[in-house]
Amino acid sequence: MPRTDTSTASASDPTGTPTVLAALETILAENTALIHRLADDPDVAASLDAVAARVRAADRVFLLGAGRSGLALRMTAMRLMHLGLDVHVVGDVTTPAITATDALLAASGSGGTAGIVRAAETAHAAGATVLAITTAPDSKLADLAEVTVIVPAAQKQDHGGTLSAQYSGGLFEQAVVLVGDAIFHTLWQASGASADELWPRHANLE
Repeated sequence: MPRTDTSTASASDPTGTPTVLAALETILAENTALIHRLADDPDVAASLDAVAARVRAADRVFLLGAGRSGLALRMTAMRLMHLGLDVHVVGDVTTPAITATDALLAASGSGGTAGIVRAAETAHAAGATVLAITTAPDSKLADLAEVTVIVPAAQKQDHGGTLSAQYSGGLFEQAVVLVGDAIFHTLWQASGASADELWPRHANLE
């Protein structure tokens, strides 16, 4: 499959007027190029599979991210719950204490968000498996993680536009959604369960 060059993507029509469709094309091009970069790196492929394996092996899975990254991981939490895993979003009032048989999946573009690092330190000290999604391989979060998925996307304060034309970490946050869905899809396919078998776990208090 040919690679997509995001440097030529433009969120405007031929007259230079910004349009939503052109913006969608830019976002799609950036995400396609990012996935190709992930696919071209065997270390990333191994890390993604390792994260999925550790999520499946954990007694309970805790998910944590700040801001939009946190919202993205909530989507992953819902899907893992549909799969039948014992899942908790850090910060919810019903979230229990993490233990050595659990896993914490944390997302932080910078890998240095104070609250996320503190939670990862707590999880690490408890003996839990820490899993990270970040753009920063040399970050504190990556240091604490047993497995780290490095996403080649811009951090929030990177306004140079070389890695993404999108605003303030948008590409990273989209990647968190895609990685989370891919982890779920992999575990679902491996489980052999049908969609009908998962459906009864869908919320019925809506």
